[in-house]
Amino acid sequence: MGAGRRALITTAVTVVCAVTVLAAPGIAFASPAPTPTPSTSASPTPVTSKDLEAVRAKLDDLYHDAAVATDAYNAAEEQAQKQSAQIVELAKKIVKGQEKLDELKDRAGAAARSQYRTGGLPDEAQLILSDNPQAFLDGAGRILQGQRATKGLIAELTRTQQDLKQYTADASTQWQQLEKNRQAKAAAKKEITTRIAAAEKLESQLEKQEKERLAKLEQQAALKSQTAWLDSGVLKDISGKASAAGKAAVAYATAQLGKPYEWGAEGPKSYDCSGLTSQAWASAGDPIPRTSQEQWKQLPHVDVKDMRPGDLIIYFDDASHVAMYIGDGAIIHAPRPGRTVTIAGAGSMPILGVVRPDA
Repeated sequence: MGAGRRALITTAVTVVCAVTVLAAPGIAFASPAPTPTPSTSASPTPVTSKDLEAVRAKLDDLYHDAAVATDAYNAAEEQAQKQSAQIVELAKKIVKGQEKLDELKDRAGAAARSQYRTGGLPDEAQLILSDNPQAFLDGAGRILQGQRATKGLIAELTRTQQDLKQYTADASTQWQQLEKNRQAKAAAKKEITTRIAAAEKLESQLEKQEKERLAKLEQQAALKSQTAWLDSGVLKDISGKASAAGKAAVAYATAQLGKPYEWGAEGPKSYDCSGLTSQAWASAGDPIPRTSQEQWKQLPHVDVKDMRPGDLIIYFDDASHVAMYIGDGAIIHAPRPGRTVTIAGAGSMPILGVVRPDA
């Protein structure tokens, strides 16, 4: 392994950093500098652990950014689905309202025609001209009832027109919001693919042995975090038993072990982190929000010492990752692209907090 290989790894990290910055919205693209040609120096200078640690840190950043963008994509997708359903319901109301309006107009027209046929004579004149005063009085009563009915008909007609106007305005608002969410989905998708492509490019620069060493560094980092978490004594305080729904959610998640991570996926063949947890709890009969950030916002919080199997652990300050606690200090989660649903230490990542779907 020559100095050129080490230089190539360092350059790869630099180039990937530049690419991800240039891909950010609002920043113009610049022509990339040519990749340096590896030196043919005979003196072997292996890629050091420090170099690989820099690669590991950059990969963590890239996949974290992809996870944040995935949450944004999932949130936009969830909102778009709700808005589409609302638009369909509004369309149904508009159709029914128009049918009702047409019927009311027909009835109003019939009432107007009936009134026209009476000639519009005053009641006194009709009484004098009538051959049967009693029949006139009976008819006058019916006319009074008809006038009241006509007033009610006009009021109902006005309300229906107002309802139709409101339904149309609501549908227009929903369409505008739907378009905004489509744009948000497209932007998030671009961000996700950019970050993942940059991570894959960086990893592709490594030789097989270096990838193995990188994997060991990742394992060591996770073990170090888990050990520190356990050494804090937190596990001795955790003794909660799973609820029936919690057991069902854990069983569902466990059955997905080994399935690949795929951003935006909710199963059954692949999952992202919140796709796994939301589907697990849906299968247990307790639907929860789709994204890790909304799970953190909307679900009841519990102390770490009080958590029980089935609870969800939210990670990182921005709530960009979620896993399911299964007991004995372990979690099941869908980690990131290129990985599969797996069991890991609950303390292997920075814990933001714990939420309980069936509190």
